[in-house]
Amino acid sequence: MADPDYFNKMKNFFKTLVLIVFFLGNLYLLLPPPPELPPLPNSIKSNEPGDTVQIKGVSAYYTDLSRQEVVDFYTKNFSFSSWLKIPLITYRLNHPPERIREVLRPTQFSTYVEEIVHPLRGSLFVNGYEWDNDPFTAPSQRSKNIILVNGKVYQFKVTLFLQYAPWWQRIAVWWGISFCFYWLFLALEKVAAGFKKLI
Repeated sequence: MADPDYFNKMKNFFKTLVLIVFFLGNLYLLLPPPPELPPLPNSIKSNEPGDTVQIKGVSAYYTDLSRQEVVDFYTKNFSFSSWLKIPLITYRLNHPPERIREVLRPTQFSTYVEEIVHPLRGSLFVNGYEWDNDPFTAPSQRSKNIILVNGKVYQFKVTLFLQYAPWWQRIAVWWGISFCFYWLFLALEKVAAGFKKLI
């Protein structure tokens, strides 16, 4: 026969677990965002229209750094809060090049797009354009897209697009999710109470 206190023990355990997760979630979402993104090393910052103040959260660089070097650099500098350098939950998503045209602008050139994500907080899109490997331009026509800046040819143009929700939006979404889980918990509690009567 089942322990008559089993369901009460499980109920109290889940209540405690939910409260801990709820508290930690609020703490995580209230942490200040990462520090201002540092400039890409060994690169030239773009002053082209659309790469400075015209679109909030956008900046761009001309560089010869590889995709791996660029994404690793910004993952490292975007993975902690500016307060005490507390680590933030961080993961990366690899998108097709077309994705940046949906989230930034329809005319954006792209060879690769990676998204560095902080769940329920925001994202940093890292878009790289390699002029001689443009998937949208025929090989015979790619030379017209050569990246020439101050007399030097660069292999890539890297565009950063930062999207970060204000704290009150993050908290509102988290509380909404928490309310849904609480409602689900109450429903499961009623089911468990009915099951308890059967045994």
